[in-house]
Amino acid sequence: MTDTPTADIAPEAPHKRKGVKRRAFLIGGVAIVGAGLFGISIADSNAAKDAKARITGEGEHSFATWLKIGEDDIITIYSPHTDIGQGSNTGLAQMLAEELDAMWDQVRIVSAPAEPAFANVGLGRAFLADMTGKPAIINGIPESFLSFIARQMNLQMTGGSTALRFTGQVTFQKVGAATRLALIETAAKRLNVPVGELTTQDSRVIHAKSSRSLRYGELAAEAATLSLDNEPKLKDPSQYRLMRQSIQRLDIPAKVDGSAQYGIDFAIPNMRVATIQAAPVRGGKLTSVDTAPALAIKGVEKVIKLDDAVAVVAKGYWPAISGLRALAPNFTDGGHADVSTASILAAHDALFAKGEADGEAGEGDVQAGLGAKPIEAKYQVPFLHHAMMEPFALTAHFKDGKLDIWGGMQDPLATKMLAVDVSGLDADNVTFHPMIIGGSFGRRLPMYMEIVGQVTKLAMQLPYPVKLIWSREEEVAQGAYRPQSSAVLTAALTDKKRIAAYRNDYAQPESAESETVFPYTLPAVSRRHFAHVSNQQTGAWRSVNSTQQGFYNESFMDELAHAAGEDPVIFRRNHLKADSRHLRVLDEVAARSGWNTPLPAGRGRGVALVESFKTIVAMVVEASVGADGMPKVHKVTTVVDAGSIVNPDAAMAQIEGGTIMGLSSAIGEAITLEKGAVQQSNLSDYLLLNMAQTPLVQDIHFLNSGAPMGGIGEPGVPPAAPALANALFAATGKRVRNLPIMTQAKG
Repeated sequence: MTDTPTADIAPEAPHKRKGVKRRAFLIGGVAIVGAGLFGISIADSNAAKDAKARITGEGEHSFATWLKIGEDDIITIYSPHTDIGQGSNTGLAQMLAEELDAMWDQVRIVSAPAEPAFANVGLGRAFLADMTGKPAIINGIPESFLSFIARQMNLQMTGGSTALRFTGQVTFQKVGAATRLALIETAAKRLNVPVGELTTQDSRVIHAKSSRSLRYGELAAEAATLSLDNEPKLKDPSQYRLMRQSIQRLDIPAKVDGSAQYGIDFAIPNMRVATIQAAPVRGGKLTSVDTAPALAIKGVEKVIKLDDAVAVVAKGYWPAISGLRALAPNFTDGGHADVSTASILAAHDALFAKGEADGEAGEGDVQAGLGAKPIEAKYQVPFLHHAMMEPFALTAHFKDGKLDIWGGMQDPLATKMLAVDVSGLDADNVTFHPMIIGGSFGRRLPMYMEIVGQVTKLAMQLPYPVKLIWSREEEVAQGAYRPQSSAVLTAALTDKKRIAAYRNDYAQPESAESETVFPYTLPAVSRRHFAHVSNQQTGAWRSVNSTQQGFYNESFMDELAHAAGEDPVIFRRNHLKADSRHLRVLDEVAARSGWNTPLPAGRGRGVALVESFKTIVAMVVEASVGADGMPKVHKVTTVVDAGSIVNPDAAMAQIEGGTIMGLSSAIGEAITLEKGAVQQSNLSDYLLLNMAQTPLVQDIHFLNSGAPMGGIGEPGVPPAAPALANALFAATGKRVRNLPIMTQAKG
């Protein structure tokens, strides 16, 4: 986050999280002590009643908040995760329906209401277990305690590759299995047979001995009155019929036939459209604007001044944007006129020279191990924009003391509470209606989205509904970018071509330690964070800090292999534990890529191995350099160990997309600053990889190691940049240490 937040961002902590921070859980713990055990139990019971009342109608019966079964046999699952096109809601439905033994054609999955009763307790439990490293202790905490914390934190986030590995495993599989047991118990009473004689299949409880069966729909009312088992036995994977199958995604048909509705599509009667321009220099304020030129344009109805922005309200987007472009608002620079890309890099260098880190992790005596002749390399990566396909668009309507907001957000519940803070209304008078999202990559988390505060303020001043749309120019210039970052990596080699010591000094706003996995076994290793905050707002970008750290570490490992005179794969193998998952993935990608086979002249292969979100990915890129100096990627071979995969086709798509995003960021993407403002203005000068530049072949393989499930949406990104850089070195003998590559090709 920027150190000078705009006025339209609600202050502080409930919304300010990339993941779930330790401090937030401590706050929740204090709240628990204050509430008392009895109060927590009552609150949890009330939340369950509220959830049931919100989702069930006549002939429908709810189970554990997230599931309802209709007497018509329709099974509806309420997902606390948002559809961003990643396919995770289909995976969640597969996980629950598998344990429920549901008929797939009768399964529906929809967005859970953005209400505290639907706070994602399973996500909170899994995050806490992951952060503390003590899952046994966390699993012993009563559900009511964690449910209370999740509601206090407004936890309904989609991000961190958590949907299947956290919500799916911790909550949805158990809900499915426990509901199945309740249905069996109810059927046993109806049929007057022992529970052990009953089986389930295709949404029916079956008594094979008497050839009788009962539909779930006719059992649901009574079964819903039973207490569900908190720790039901789950199926052995050998029994799966839905999980690990490439079932067609549930969201695709509506997206193909056009019936799917995104935030930018939403419309209601009498609605107006607004667009906005904020201070070009973050931290700046609006000082003056002559509104007459905008008001003179047909269709423009109002110009609204905010603390740091000006908005034009009109009868459609075209008059609104035309009116905005007719204005010449004056803004201050907030004292940030001296901030530039170069000044940030200079600040990083000064921090390294001073040598006073804000945090350090590692083991062993690195300084002693480095000796008198260490090997050193400096790397730099730029701010990166999220470049979502769908620009920001939220619709809001304030009427009769109530505020309704419609749109796509990665944390609907936190969005609602942010609107509560900005509006000053009671939470009961604010409703957020979640919608599907046309791309995000971390950008649509409410703590990074000024549009939530902006549309709330506009709606509170207008007698009609208003849809606020950010222009592409505004979206590019006002991002929550992946941080600009620098790193100085230093190491020493023994006479046996082994790393004696390894140091990674990196400068950026926040520490990357919680997300950095260094897989190599070394005598001494250190990671030191040097904090530097500019005026820019930074936020979660797909794979978060693993993308910078993956580039730094895997590029430097290649440099060390070259210095040692070793093959890059062999050099990595020599620093991995025998029989480790990392070693198996590396060996597999080397074999499948034909690592040691000849290549056409001018081509090279590069390898990278990165673990992120509990998933290990090894990638080999085959690339060359064209006559224009630009890299050409011919083939990418990827091996993934995510423990296990729920939907192979959806997982494949995520790795494919992540790889292309990683290559795109390496080749052409950069946000640069001058005089405190972003220099890029649209996708015409924020250069994404085009279709002709994408790899001709992506060869992807998944290893089912049986390890705990890892994430899949983000781990395809981090290895792409270093594997490409290493391939270009193999092809040309020239190292790429600064991204994007395009700036060096033209330099």
